[in-house]
Amino acid sequence: MCGIVGFVGKEPVAQQIILDGLRRLEYRGYDSAGIAVLEDGKLRVVRALGKLMNLETSLQDVPVEGSIGIGHTRWATHGRPSERNAHPHRSGTVAIIHNGIVENFRSLREELKAEGRRFDSDTDTEIIAHLIAAEREAGEDLFHAVRKAVSRLKGSYALVVLDESEPDKLIAAKDGGSPCIVSENDSAGFVASDIPAILPYTRRMIPLEDGDVAFVIPGSISIYDHDGNRIEREVREIQWDPVQAEKGGYDRFMQKEIYEQPRAISDTIASRVLEDEGEIDLDGIELDPAWVDRLEGIHVVAMGTARHAGLIGASMIEEFSRIPVMADLASEYRYRKPIVGENHLVIPVSQSGETSDTLQALLESQKHGATSLAVVNAPESTIARTADHVFYTHAGIEIGVASTKCFTAQIAAMHLIALKLGLMRGTISNDFARQQIREIRRVPRMIEEALGLWDEIGEIARRYFRATNFLFLGRGVGYTVAMEGALKLKEISYIHAEGYAAGEMKHGPIALIDEHMPVVIVANRSATYSKVISNAQEVRARQGKVIAIADRGDSEIANHVDQVIYVPGVPDPLSSIVTSIPLQIFSYHVATLKGTDVDQPRNLAKSVTVE
Repeated sequence: MCGIVGFVGKEPVAQQIILDGLRRLEYRGYDSAGIAVLEDGKLRVVRALGKLMNLETSLQDVPVEGSIGIGHTRWATHGRPSERNAHPHRSGTVAIIHNGIVENFRSLREELKAEGRRFDSDTDTEIIAHLIAAEREAGEDLFHAVRKAVSRLKGSYALVVLDESEPDKLIAAKDGGSPCIVSENDSAGFVASDIPAILPYTRRMIPLEDGDVAFVIPGSISIYDHDGNRIEREVREIQWDPVQAEKGGYDRFMQKEIYEQPRAISDTIASRVLEDEGEIDLDGIELDPAWVDRLEGIHVVAMGTARHAGLIGASMIEEFSRIPVMADLASEYRYRKPIVGENHLVIPVSQSGETSDTLQALLESQKHGATSLAVVNAPESTIARTADHVFYTHAGIEIGVASTKCFTAQIAAMHLIALKLGLMRGTISNDFARQQIREIRRVPRMIEEALGLWDEIGEIARRYFRATNFLFLGRGVGYTVAMEGALKLKEISYIHAEGYAAGEMKHGPIALIDEHMPVVIVANRSATYSKVISNAQEVRARQGKVIAIADRGDSEIANHVDQVIYVPGVPDPLSSIVTSIPLQIFSYHVATLKGTDVDQPRNLAKSVTVE
């Protein structure tokens, strides 16, 4: 959830490098920010409430100078956003930054209070600083003090520790799914919670595993496992281009990422489709044909926007392979005792590959012998390393908190998985697969045409941005597109919006409709088109205003709605990608007209790495 950065080098550039890393990680949290640097052998901690720019302002007149330090940008869990709750936290000579949740912090806090320790914050993180400091005072060196302290924690953590008394090193530790990577070059060592923070300095990184504790010194990293044994972790080469993390001339990251969707879809399908043969290559993923024939069910687990992609993917898989598919909220999955075993495939879907609930659902399914095929965007992420098989979407770095290009790339990935399973089971023909491949290859061009509606959609948004409630309606995959459209609007504009199956409207939501309620309907030419038209008529009969997303060339729809946004027609289920584009653009325009922070909406973080 939070962004963490640690740097140790030979030159006094810690502030510059840490702040640069935090800028690249601010999408992970922006309630407060802070930095701790060893300056002339003493810890200097500077913290600020709000976004990173407030911390930068605090440092302008009196910068911190040193060659080793840690920094943090916070998404609040324990303790409200405030300067006193901002990281780093310190106790004695120890300073610490932390991403995660300490579930037993209350009992540990009471124990430490009874020992006479005073707390300056409301956070769970501060107890870790006190635990480490207590071990240091008892004579332990920093490494063993950290190991003993974290052994008492329940929950999840990725943390970095700096100590005045051992000024040449950082200690990093990880457990419970919170992401943490370490890296080095010839003159420095780095710790971070995500790849963008270190991209300008090195292409080599090591993802820590649960239970790992690492020494990080300039030019060298030593890693120890849960039992204190020195181990070697594989060094991974980062393929992302640093330019992908910049705005590239767009006003906001979300705008840039909306426009990147044709490229994201093209890169995701790229060499994986063989149109002439009607075949799908899942990057070498080998599924046993006999096992695929025995499959009793498939469980798709995801959260938020990824779950919407999973719902669309579930309908594709069920249609093409005729295997029963359930798309579940990952947060509910492991608590409802799912029926899952060796003859089940579990598909976790996550942009970051670090979503805590999705990771825990994956681990739960593995306990029961299920095979997993993860759909993720982040190479070497925790879910990617944990799953049996991984299908990478090639959307590139997504900085905007509200997912756009990763969402549509996930749908494209699920489409290919559905085709592969259908071909393996013989429930679809090669001719059908060839036709579907032709359709998905058309999608990037169809998206480009939809992007040409940017200004037109902006004018429609101008008519409605003062509304306080929206209803989104659709049927089939259009229902899930409606849910995603409502989520995008509420995420970035703070307007209450709900996505409903259009057939459900008369079972409750119709009571809300009046002249103040705009209703957005997804009305592409699907099998349920006439039903959606009937729903539009019912809304207008109650003075509701209707905005339709419809196929270009549809001459009927304008008779039944107030505004129409025409997009290129693509058959279901791939219509879900193209019809999503104008809803992303509409939400973006509404939010900018309202003056909200599109890239960093309040209370949200890019990657939810705690329950």
